[in-house]
Amino acid sequence: MKRFLTLIGLVLLVSGCGNTNDVKVIKLGHGLDLEHSVHKAMVIMGKELEKRSGGKMILEIYPSQQLGTERECLELLQIGSLDMTKVSAGTMENFAPKMGVFSVPYLFRDRQHSFDVLDGPIGKRLLVDGEKYWLKGLGYYDAGSRSFYTKEKPIYEPDDLKGLKIRVLESVSAVNMVNALGGSPTPISWGELYTSLSQGVVDGAENNPPSFYLSRHYEVCKYYTLNEHTVLPDVLIASTALWNRLTEQEQKWLQEAVDVSVIQQRKLWLEAETENLAAVEEAGVEIIRPDKSLFRDKVANLLEDYKDNTEIYSLMQQIQNTK
Repeated sequence: MKRFLTLIGLVLLVSGCGNTNDVKVIKLGHGLDLEHSVHKAMVIMGKELEKRSGGKMILEIYPSQQLGTERECLELLQIGSLDMTKVSAGTMENFAPKMGVFSVPYLFRDRQHSFDVLDGPIGKRLLVDGEKYWLKGLGYYDAGSRSFYTKEKPIYEPDDLKGLKIRVLESVSAVNMVNALGGSPTPISWGELYTSLSQGVVDGAENNPPSFYLSRHYEVCKYYTLNEHTVLPDVLIASTALWNRLTEQEQKWLQEAVDVSVIQQRKLWLEAETENLAAVEEAGVEIIRPDKSLFRDKVANLLEDYKDNTEIYSLMQQIQNTK
Protein backbone atom coordinates (compact mmCIF):
# COMPACT_ATOMS: atom_id res chain seq x y z
CA MET A 1 0.00 0.00 0.00
CA LYS A 2 2.83 2.42 0.89
CA ARG A 3 4.52 1.75 -2.47
CA PHE A 4 1.20 2.30 -4.29
CA LEU A 5 0.56 5.62 -2.54
CA THR A 6 4.12 6.75 -3.28
CA LEU A 7 3.66 5.98 -6.96
CA ILE A 8 0.35 7.85 -7.06
CA GLY A 9 2.03 10.87 -5.47
CA LEU A 10 4.77 10.80 -8.10
CA VAL A 11 2.19 10.56 -10.87
CA LEU A 12 0.50 13.71 -9.55
CA LEU A 13 3.86 15.47 -9.26
CA VAL A 14 4.80 14.93 -12.91
CA SER A 15 1.30 15.09 -14.37
CA GLY A 16 2.00 18.55 -15.72
CA CYS A 17 4.35 17.23 -18.41
CA GLY A 18 3.34 17.83 -22.00
CA ASN A 19 3.08 20.71 -24.42
CA THR A 20 3.20 24.39 -23.49
CA ASN A 21 2.40 26.88 -26.25
CA ASP A 22 3.44 24.40 -28.94
CA VAL A 23 6.74 23.70 -27.13
CA LYS A 24 7.15 20.04 -26.20
CA VAL A 25 8.49 19.73 -22.67
CA ILE A 26 10.19 16.41 -21.89
CA LYS A 27 10.52 15.58 -18.19
CA LEU A 28 13.51 13.48 -17.17
CA GLY A 29 13.97 12.17 -13.63
CA HIS A 30 17.10 10.52 -12.21
CA GLY A 31 18.65 9.74 -8.85
CA LEU A 32 22.12 11.27 -9.05
CA ASP A 33 23.81 14.40 -7.73
CA LEU A 34 24.06 17.68 -9.66
CA GLU A 35 27.84 17.27 -9.81
CA HIS A 36 27.70 13.77 -11.31
CA SER A 37 28.88 13.33 -14.90
CA VAL A 38 25.47 11.85 -15.75
CA HIS A 39 23.62 15.00 -14.71
CA LYS A 40 26.15 17.24 -16.47
CA ALA A 41 25.71 15.19 -19.65
CA MET A 42 21.93 15.54 -19.37
CA VAL A 43 22.32 19.31 -19.20
CA ILE A 44 24.33 19.08 -22.43
CA MET A 45 21.56 16.91 -23.89
CA GLY A 46 18.97 19.53 -23.03
CA LYS A 47 20.98 22.30 -24.71
CA GLU A 48 21.49 20.14 -27.80
CA LEU A 49 17.79 19.27 -27.98
CA GLU A 50 16.72 22.89 -27.71
CA LYS A 51 19.28 23.93 -30.33
CA ARG A 52 18.45 21.19 -32.83
CA SER A 53 14.70 21.69 -32.48
CA GLY A 54 14.93 25.47 -32.70
CA GLY A 55 13.36 25.76 -29.26
CA LYS A 56 10.44 23.48 -30.09
CA MET A 57 11.58 20.83 -27.58
CA ILE A 58 12.81 21.45 -24.03
CA LEU A 59 14.26 19.01 -21.50
CA GLU A 60 13.35 19.48 -17.83
CA ILE A 61 15.67 17.54 -15.52
CA TYR A 62 14.73 16.42 -12.00
CA PRO A 63 17.84 14.99 -10.24
CA SER A 64 18.49 13.47 -6.80
CA GLN A 65 15.43 11.19 -6.72
CA GLN A 66 13.00 14.13 -6.76
CA LEU A 67 10.63 11.95 -8.77
CA GLY A 68 11.45 8.68 -7.03
CA THR A 69 13.93 5.82 -7.04
CA GLU A 70 15.16 4.22 -10.26
CA ARG A 71 12.47 1.56 -10.03
CA GLU A 72 9.73 4.11 -9.38
CA CYS A 73 10.86 6.23 -12.33
CA LEU A 74 10.71 3.19 -14.61
CA GLU A 75 7.21 2.44 -13.38
CA LEU A 76 6.19 6.05 -14.12
CA LEU A 77 7.59 5.66 -17.64
CA GLN A 78 5.58 2.48 -18.16
CA ILE A 79 2.30 4.23 -17.38
CA GLY A 80 3.28 7.30 -19.39
CA SER A 81 3.45 9.71 -16.44
CA LEU A 82 7.17 10.46 -16.86
CA ASP A 83 9.00 10.86 -20.17
CA MET A 84 12.61 9.82 -19.56
CA THR A 85 14.95 8.49 -16.92
CA LYS A 86 18.42 7.07 -16.39
CA VAL A 87 18.81 3.77 -14.57
CA SER A 88 21.54 1.26 -13.96
CA ALA A 89 21.38 -1.78 -16.21
CA GLY A 90 21.14 -3.73 -12.94
CA THR A 91 17.80 -2.10 -12.18
CA MET A 92 16.68 -2.36 -15.79
CA GLU A 93 17.04 -6.15 -15.76
CA ASN A 94 13.95 -6.35 -13.52
CA PHE A 95 11.94 -4.84 -16.39
CA ALA A 96 13.84 -6.12 -19.44
CA PRO A 97 15.45 -9.43 -18.33
CA LYS A 98 18.03 -9.64 -21.12
CA MET A 99 19.74 -6.58 -19.63
CA GLY A 100 20.77 -8.98 -16.85
CA VAL A 101 23.72 -10.00 -18.99
CA PHE A 102 25.52 -6.81 -17.90
CA SER A 103 25.37 -7.99 -14.29
CA VAL A 104 27.50 -11.04 -15.09
CA PRO A 105 30.76 -10.53 -13.14
CA TYR A 106 34.02 -10.14 -15.05
CA LEU A 107 32.25 -10.28 -18.41
CA PHE A 108 34.22 -7.52 -20.15
CA ARG A 109 37.96 -7.54 -20.80
CA ASP A 110 38.33 -3.78 -20.38
CA ARG A 111 36.52 -0.46 -20.85
CA GLN A 112 36.99 -0.38 -24.63
CA HIS A 113 35.56 -3.88 -24.93
CA SER A 114 32.45 -2.74 -23.05
CA PHE A 115 32.05 0.28 -25.37
CA ASP A 116 32.45 -1.93 -28.44
CA VAL A 117 29.62 -4.13 -27.16
CA LEU A 118 27.33 -1.31 -26.00
CA ASP A 119 27.69 0.74 -29.19
CA GLY A 120 27.54 -2.30 -31.45
CA PRO A 121 24.79 -4.70 -32.55
CA ILE A 122 24.44 -6.40 -29.14
CA GLY A 123 23.93 -3.18 -27.22
CA LYS A 124 21.49 -1.82 -29.79
CA ARG A 125 19.42 -5.02 -29.73
CA LEU A 126 19.15 -4.81 -25.96
CA LEU A 127 17.95 -1.20 -26.14
CA VAL A 128 15.17 -2.27 -28.49
CA ASP A 129 14.29 -5.27 -26.32
CA GLY A 130 12.84 -3.03 -23.63
CA GLU A 131 10.12 -1.69 -25.93
CA LYS A 132 7.86 -4.66 -25.21
CA TYR A 133 7.86 -3.39 -21.62
CA TRP A 134 6.99 0.21 -22.74
CA LEU A 135 10.62 1.27 -22.19
CA LYS A 136 12.67 2.46 -25.15
CA GLY A 137 16.42 2.52 -24.70
CA LEU A 138 18.20 5.50 -26.28
CA GLY A 139 21.82 5.03 -25.26
CA TYR A 140 24.38 4.01 -22.65
CA TYR A 141 26.35 6.21 -20.27
CA ASP A 142 29.61 5.02 -18.77
CA ALA A 143 29.30 3.92 -15.15
CA GLY A 144 32.76 2.42 -14.82
CA SER A 145 33.40 -0.67 -12.75
CA ARG A 146 31.73 -1.51 -9.45
CA SER A 147 33.86 -2.41 -6.44
CA PHE A 148 33.34 -3.04 -2.71
CA TYR A 149 33.66 -0.46 0.06
CA THR A 150 33.30 -1.23 3.76
CA LYS A 151 33.16 0.44 7.17
CA GLU A 152 35.17 -1.60 9.63
CA LYS A 153 36.85 -4.43 7.77
CA PRO A 154 39.03 -4.14 4.66
CA ILE A 155 38.43 -6.57 1.80
CA TYR A 156 41.61 -8.09 0.40
CA GLU A 157 40.13 -11.35 -0.84
CA PRO A 158 36.63 -12.89 -1.18
CA ASP A 159 36.79 -14.63 2.21
CA ASP A 160 36.91 -11.20 3.87
CA LEU A 161 33.30 -10.68 2.78
CA LYS A 162 32.04 -13.52 4.98
CA GLY A 163 29.54 -12.31 7.55
CA LEU A 164 29.28 -8.83 6.04
CA LYS A 165 25.98 -7.30 4.96
CA ILE A 166 26.61 -5.65 1.59
CA ARG A 167 24.12 -3.30 -0.03
CA VAL A 168 23.34 -4.27 -3.61
CA LEU A 169 21.02 -3.05 -6.35
CA GLU A 170 17.55 -4.53 -6.64
CA SER A 171 19.01 -7.12 -9.00
CA VAL A 172 18.85 -10.89 -8.80
CA SER A 173 22.24 -11.07 -10.50
CA ALA A 174 23.84 -8.75 -7.94
CA VAL A 175 22.36 -10.77 -5.08
CA ASN A 176 23.67 -14.01 -6.55
CA MET A 177 27.14 -12.55 -7.09
CA VAL A 178 27.56 -11.31 -3.51
CA ASN A 179 26.26 -14.65 -2.22
CA ALA A 180 28.82 -16.45 -4.37
CA LEU A 181 31.61 -14.28 -2.95
CA GLY A 182 30.52 -15.10 0.61
CA GLY A 183 28.78 -11.87 1.62
CA SER A 184 25.20 -11.24 2.66
CA PRO A 185 23.47 -9.16 -0.06
CA THR A 186 20.99 -6.54 1.12
CA PRO A 187 18.99 -4.54 -1.47
CA ILE A 188 18.52 -0.93 -0.30
CA SER A 189 17.56 2.12 -2.35
CA TRP A 190 20.38 4.52 -3.17
CA GLY A 191 18.77 7.41 -1.30
CA GLU A 192 18.63 5.43 1.95
CA LEU A 193 22.14 4.01 1.79
CA TYR A 194 24.11 6.72 3.63
CA THR A 195 21.85 6.40 6.66
CA SER A 196 21.90 2.61 6.46
CA LEU A 197 25.71 2.61 6.46
CA SER A 198 25.88 5.10 9.33
CA GLN A 199 23.44 3.13 11.46
CA GLY A 200 25.03 -0.24 10.74
CA VAL A 201 22.10 -1.66 8.81
CA VAL A 202 24.73 -2.77 6.30
CA ASP A 203 28.51 -3.12 6.63
CA GLY A 204 29.35 -1.92 3.17
CA ALA A 205 28.23 -1.53 -0.42
CA GLU A 206 29.56 -1.71 -3.96
CA ASN A 207 29.73 0.99 -6.57
CA ASN A 208 32.01 3.00 -8.83
CA PRO A 209 34.43 5.74 -7.62
CA PRO A 210 32.34 8.81 -8.60
CA SER A 211 29.24 7.44 -6.88
CA PHE A 212 31.30 6.55 -3.79
CA TYR A 213 32.66 10.09 -3.66
CA LEU A 214 29.60 12.17 -4.58
CA SER A 215 27.36 10.21 -2.19
CA ARG A 216 29.86 11.03 0.59
CA HIS A 217 29.85 7.37 1.58
CA TYR A 218 33.60 7.75 2.08
CA GLU A 219 32.74 9.64 5.29
CA VAL A 220 31.47 6.34 6.71
CA CYS A 221 33.38 3.69 4.77
CA LYS A 222 37.16 3.93 5.03
CA TYR A 223 38.11 0.94 2.87
CA TYR A 224 37.63 0.80 -0.90
CA THR A 225 38.65 -2.39 -2.68
CA LEU A 226 39.07 -2.01 -6.44
CA ASN A 227 38.20 -5.57 -7.36
CA GLU A 228 36.01 -4.24 -10.25
CA HIS A 229 33.57 -7.15 -10.34
CA THR A 230 31.00 -5.76 -12.76
CA VAL A 231 30.79 -3.16 -15.52
CA LEU A 232 27.17 -2.02 -15.32
CA PRO A 233 26.37 0.77 -17.77
CA ASP A 234 23.74 3.39 -17.11
CA VAL A 235 20.88 3.28 -19.59
CA LEU A 236 18.94 6.29 -20.90
CA ILE A 237 15.31 5.25 -21.22
CA ALA A 238 12.31 6.96 -22.80
CA SER A 239 8.70 5.99 -22.29
CA THR A 240 7.24 4.48 -25.46
CA ALA A 241 4.27 6.77 -24.76
CA LEU A 242 6.60 9.73 -25.27
CA TRP A 243 8.38 8.24 -28.27
CA ASN A 244 5.18 7.35 -30.10
CA ARG A 245 3.74 10.85 -29.78
CA LEU A 246 6.85 12.45 -31.24
CA THR A 247 7.07 13.06 -34.96
CA GLU A 248 9.85 11.36 -36.92
CA GLN A 249 11.77 14.65 -36.96
CA GLU A 250 11.35 15.11 -33.21
CA GLN A 251 12.55 11.56 -32.59
CA LYS A 252 15.63 12.35 -34.69
CA TRP A 253 16.37 15.53 -32.71
CA LEU A 254 16.03 13.69 -29.40
CA GLN A 255 18.20 10.76 -30.45
CA GLU A 256 20.89 13.10 -31.80
CA ALA A 257 20.89 15.05 -28.52
CA VAL A 258 21.25 11.79 -26.61
CA ASP A 259 24.14 10.68 -28.83
CA VAL A 260 26.02 13.93 -28.21
CA SER A 261 25.49 13.62 -24.46
CA VAL A 262 26.79 10.03 -24.46
CA ILE A 263 30.10 11.12 -26.01
CA GLN A 264 30.47 13.99 -23.55
CA GLN A 265 29.45 11.93 -20.51
CA ARG A 266 32.12 9.32 -21.19
CA LYS A 267 34.78 12.05 -21.26
CA LEU A 268 33.44 13.61 -18.07
CA TRP A 269 33.35 10.20 -16.43
CA LEU A 270 37.03 9.48 -17.00
CA GLU A 271 38.01 12.83 -15.52
CA ALA A 272 35.74 12.33 -12.51
CA GLU A 273 36.96 8.79 -11.85
CA THR A 274 40.58 9.90 -11.48
CA GLU A 275 39.74 13.02 -9.45
CA ASN A 276 37.32 11.22 -7.13
CA LEU A 277 39.69 8.37 -6.28
CA ALA A 278 42.34 10.92 -5.35
CA ALA A 279 39.81 12.86 -3.26
CA VAL A 280 38.62 9.90 -1.18
CA GLU A 281 42.22 8.79 -0.59
CA GLU A 282 43.05 12.29 0.65
CA ALA A 283 40.02 12.05 2.96
CA GLY A 284 41.55 9.00 4.65
CA VAL A 285 40.12 6.11 2.66
CA GLU A 286 42.47 3.17 2.15
CA ILE A 287 42.45 2.24 -1.55
CA ILE A 288 43.03 -1.49 -1.90
CA ARG A 289 44.07 -2.99 -5.23
CA PRO A 290 43.61 -6.73 -4.73
CA ASP A 291 44.42 -9.68 -6.93
CA LYS A 292 41.24 -9.62 -9.04
CA SER A 293 41.77 -13.21 -10.15
CA LEU A 294 40.80 -14.34 -6.62
CA PHE A 295 37.37 -12.76 -7.07
CA ARG A 296 37.05 -13.90 -10.67
CA ASP A 297 37.80 -17.51 -9.69
CA LYS A 298 35.29 -17.37 -6.85
CA VAL A 299 32.41 -16.55 -9.21
CA ALA A 300 33.50 -18.92 -12.00
CA ASN A 301 30.86 -21.50 -11.03
CA LEU A 302 28.23 -18.76 -11.01
CA LEU A 303 28.90 -18.14 -14.70
CA GLU A 304 28.12 -21.77 -15.44
CA ASP A 305 24.76 -21.37 -13.74
CA TYR A 306 23.72 -19.05 -16.57
CA LYS A 307 23.66 -22.06 -18.91
CA ASP A 308 20.12 -22.66 -17.67
CA ASN A 309 19.13 -19.30 -19.14
CA THR A 310 19.81 -19.86 -22.83
CA GLU A 311 19.19 -16.24 -23.88
CA ILE A 312 21.59 -14.76 -21.32
CA TYR A 313 24.20 -17.46 -21.90
CA SER A 314 24.08 -16.87 -25.66
CA LEU A 315 24.53 -13.13 -25.09
CA MET A 316 27.48 -13.83 -22.78
CA GLN A 317 29.17 -15.84 -25.50
CA GLN A 318 28.51 -13.16 -28.12
CA ILE A 319 29.97 -10.50 -25.83
CA GLN A 320 33.06 -12.56 -25.04
CA ASN A 321 33.61 -13.12 -28.78
CA THR A 322 33.33 -9.42 -29.59
CA LYS A 323 36.77 -8.18 -30.69
